[in-house]
Amino acid sequence: MAQKTLAPNPENASLADLQAARKAGNKETDRRCLVVIMLLVGSTREQVMKIVELTDDAVRKIVRAFNLYGVDGLVAKKRPGRTPLISGSQKEEILEEFEEPGRAQRTFWTATAFHGHIAEKYKVECSYETVRRLLHEKGYVLKVPQPWPDRQDEELREKFLVRLRTLAEDEDVELWYGDETGIDGEPKPRRSWAIKGSKPRVVHNGDHVRLNIVGTVCPRMGEFFAIEASHCDTEVFQVFLDEAAASITPARKRNILILDNASWHKRKKLNWHFFEPLYLPPYSPDFNPIERIWLLMKAEHFTNIHCRSKAALIERADHALCELMDNPTKVASAATPIEN
Repeated sequence: MAQKTLAPNPENASLADLQAARKAGNKETDRRCLVVIMLLVGSTREQVMKIVELTDDAVRKIVRAFNLYGVDGLVAKKRPGRTPLISGSQKEEILEEFEEPGRAQRTFWTATAFHGHIAEKYKVECSYETVRRLLHEKGYVLKVPQPWPDRQDEELREKFLVRLRTLAEDEDVELWYGDETGIDGEPKPRRSWAIKGSKPRVVHNGDHVRLNIVGTVCPRMGEFFAIEASHCDTEVFQVFLDEAAASITPARKRNILILDNASWHKRKKLNWHFFEPLYLPPYSPDFNPIERIWLLMKAEHFTNIHCRSKAALIERADHALCELMDNPTKVASAATPIEN
């Protein structure tokens, strides 16, 4: 026996009402309204099924709901999500355990180990991805710990910060930060995005192509200056001071150059030109914003690269340094000083 043809009742809503419901609703509501509109304007059921990609039974259900309840019958209600496996109170307790690994006789947690721990202790069937999402929701991300000395003299560090803030408030004083860094033609590979299952590679022949860079930055102006050298010693540092003095036009009366305690920074025979040296407390690289310039430069220009010769490495370094020198806004943003 053939199914009885079911048509939408045109008295239940006008085309204008249906169009308004399409705009106000979600995608499912829009599709249901479109089915009724097409049937009302004369489209065949086969045409509707083809365009909206629904079965005959689905179209009939939509028409039946419209005939019974009008536009309200076409509004798709939000479906309830799955009941969370970890309750709100459990989340807080679980995160406390993550922050205090000593409770489980551990020094730190990996996500895999923590997943197994909470599954056993709280008797919850949750996936590894659920644990990762929980940690991400609370602001945790994977980070490689920075090696950090424990020999700082906190009293000296505090005194230095007080002096630094006093200098920063003096309108006649410009603060410059200097340092050296080394770059390799075959730097240590860094993590990068790749297709799951692939095995990305970078060239590593064991060549020892290396270059040193001596630089200085003025965070207030975003001015950056640097030279390249094969090594670092007193003679190289004096060349740097000479070149910096010839290239930089001081904007203020006093120009304080803040440096670490490398021996070549403290030679009495050095000609400082218009700079006045000021030395960081021991083991305090975090007080020198040029360190962030080096990190930025290496991330952008020396990640997973391979330079077969010193000339190729110098060419890449030239490009990296020029890019920094030509972008004071970028430099100022990266080199926000500690006193701010």
